[in-house]
Amino acid sequence: MKNLKIHIALFFSIILLSCQSSVPGMAETTPPSHKTWNELLKANVSADGKVNYKGFIKEKAKLEAYVKSLSENAPDRKTWSKDEQLAYWINAYNAFTVTLIVNNYPVESIKDLGPKLKIPMIKDVWHYKFFKIGGQESSLDEIEHSILRKEFEEPRIHFAINCASVSCPPLLNEAFEAKTIDSQLDKVAKSFINSSRNKISPESVQISSIFSWFKGDFTKNGSLIDFLNKYSKVKIKSDAKVSFMDYDWNLNE
Repeated sequence: MKNLKIHIALFFSIILLSCQSSVPGMAETTPPSHKTWNELLKANVSADGKVNYKGFIKEKAKLEAYVKSLSENAPDRKTWSKDEQLAYWINAYNAFTVTLIVNNYPVESIKDLGPKLKIPMIKDVWHYKFFKIGGQESSLDEIEHSILRKEFEEPRIHFAINCASVSCPPLLNEAFEAKTIDSQLDKVAKSFINSSRNKISPESVQISSIFSWFKGDFTKNGSLIDFLNKYSKVKIKSDAKVSFMDYDWNLNE
């Protein structure tokens, strides 16, 4: 009788573990392919980051398939490399942002979507939980602040994630990949800092509000000017006057 109880207990334990392993996010995952996202970006984003949302709408099935692969393959911190995780989260932020616009197009600004969606009890559209990662409801705010900024401490991510607005760093028209991510992050940092979104001279800089909002991310290893000089084509003096530009939230199409 005692052996029978043990066998029954073991049987139900096996059943329970089997059920748990089928829950999204519980089982081990492997990095999803970003090939589809890369194809969508090359087809619908210009070299200067202008987004053809109507083109994305025409290929909505491909976009949905890609974000579904992201939802079902949450990063496994034990087995994925840091670069695999970083590429995943940047691509996820950008792909879900595009999805949000596509699902609510036409819209003049991403900031208009909060009232448009009539979602109660959220601070803004970035706190809107409209997708799942590993079975857990999530938001763009969680990806940016709770994961990318907190776990990676990589200031260049601010030039890689795109908030669908004119003043945002342009959406790169290629997917981020683990094997090339460091050079890609350098590329977007140089591109943004030397673009018309900033006005840089040796004596003064008028720079994006991004550098004000997230100043702490850029000044962990020196001053803000020290950071800018790593990527700026114009050498900025250490005592240069710094001011911040207004942000244009109109849609980046």
